[in-house]
Amino acid sequence: MLQIYANGDFVPQDQAVTSIYDHGFLYGDGVFEGIRAYNGRVFRLDEHIDRLYDSAKAILLKIPLTKAEMKDAVLETLRVNNLTDAYIRPIVSRGVGDLGLDPEKCAAPNIFIITQPWGAMYGDLYEKGLTAVTVTVRRNAPESLSPNIKSLNYLNNILAKIEANQNGGDEAIMLDVHGNISEGSGDNIFVVKNGVISTPPTLNNLRGITRACVIEIAHGLGWQVHETNFGLFDVYTADEVFVTGTAAEVAPITDVDGRTVGDGGVGSITKKLMQEFEELTRTDGALI
Repeated sequence: MLQIYANGDFVPQDQAVTSIYDHGFLYGDGVFEGIRAYNGRVFRLDEHIDRLYDSAKAILLKIPLTKAEMKDAVLETLRVNNLTDAYIRPIVSRGVGDLGLDPEKCAAPNIFIITQPWGAMYGDLYEKGLTAVTVTVRRNAPESLSPNIKSLNYLNNILAKIEANQNGGDEAIMLDVHGNISEGSGDNIFVVKNGVISTPPTLNNLRGITRACVIEIAHGLGWQVHETNFGLFDVYTADEVFVTGTAAEVAPITDVDGRTVGDGGVGSITKKLMQEFEELTRTDGALI
């Protein structure tokens, strides 16, 4: 049975519990990260921990570990479970309080770290491509709840995933409140047109770690990447569409709202980025 890091201890996964009065459970008041380990290395650990602490700072949640201690805890959790290829989920909840909203009534945050084996999220769809559907659920407006706070309240994303499921989509495409492309239910979106790669700016979507890696790879290959707003027309008429995320990695989309993307196959630029990203994950990261 997998062992879970729970406030400094390691406990079997069926014993890693918190109170029903934890505001993470009651109100989604907390933050988390999704991280991957490949071939005995934790990919972009520093960047993920930085984003975790930025999310916490944005909601005035004081994490009772230094960043260095959190990194050590992540690595130790992998060692305890003898995992070299894994998905990692650090979670920091506000902690136990009362039934009111006031976070100052919560005594201390709770920290859990989950690690588990993880394979290709979309299976054989990496070879033939995903089907995406545009959903009616709009991404939270940044002035209401910034998409860059990776909080425990994921209902906005879940509603999008529900709608995608109901309409036969492997992934959702969410628009922002102005009708611009925002992101998927759990990943960033890219389009390719005439050899130029475009992706929305991160004001209306998460500052994805994999997103940043793909932009870095593309620049290294001499390709143009534009961070700019665009709409559904640009997705419908793109030569290639793909999404990126820690869990999804780099995944091609070959059908959007019943419209075939490009020639219906995985595009050459997407294929190259998938290959380069896979190679990067095998050689870059903090050693377990």
